[in-house]
Amino acid sequence: MTIRTIRESKGSKKLVMLTAYDAITAAFAAAGGADIILVGDSLANTALGLPDTLGIGLASMLEKTAAVKRAAGTVPVVCDMPFLSYGTSRAASLRNCGLAIKQAGACAVKLEGGAWLAPLVRRLVRIGIPVMGHVGLQPQHVHEYGGMFVRGRETAEAESIVRDAHVLQEAGVFSLVVECVPAALGKRLTDELSIPVIGIGAGPATDGQVQVISDLLGLKEGKVPKHATAFADLFTIARDAVGEYARRVREGSFPGPDNSF
Repeated sequence: MTIRTIRESKGSKKLVMLTAYDAITAAFAAAGGADIILVGDSLANTALGLPDTLGIGLASMLEKTAAVKRAAGTVPVVCDMPFLSYGTSRAASLRNCGLAIKQAGACAVKLEGGAWLAPLVRRLVRIGIPVMGHVGLQPQHVHEYGGMFVRGRETAEAESIVRDAHVLQEAGVFSLVVECVPAALGKRLTDELSIPVIGIGAGPATDGQVQVISDLLGLKEGKVPKHATAFADLFTIARDAVGEYARRVREGSFPGPDNSF
């Protein structure tokens, strides 16, 4: 897959996108057949234990993106630009997005936001930085929303999301993430846009799906969000493995002759 083939996949295949945060999770995603790997700023709350995505900085995202790139093979890697790394000034936005490509090795960046981002998107695309858009629920706006809620239930907000999507497409985004909107709105966006729409909590009609790898693998104890499914229970497997290791150390059976020099 390349940015070009992702764009051209519209209507011909379902895209599989998955987050990854280090070389290990990137290897899982690549070996399992993901078409796109997103180094999501969701690592702030899934991997770093922060309450939301706002606390992750650019340096951390660049470091994680570089690690993912090293294990992703030929799978395209997209860097999720963190809060305040773009949109503050044109110069800073261009510089920071450029670092994601030049320093961290990403092939594209993802920006949360609507029509207001169009001038920046145009400039980035013009200088060779592919951009993935993100509308619907935007976690970086959690304080504005007052929480993490489904967006676009009301007609006015749904129409605003549709307008934003069209403006971003016109500005040059090669694909669009649509998060936590009613399934009917996800389908409408997919039908109206000529670029791939990748949903997360946007229903089954979108051109592809993206999920957070910790939800997919069941890496955390407890329920996953409604829009996700745990296809494995690695938390239980890992917990039991650690418990068995602890038992053997305490009883003196590990390390044994095979583990000694």
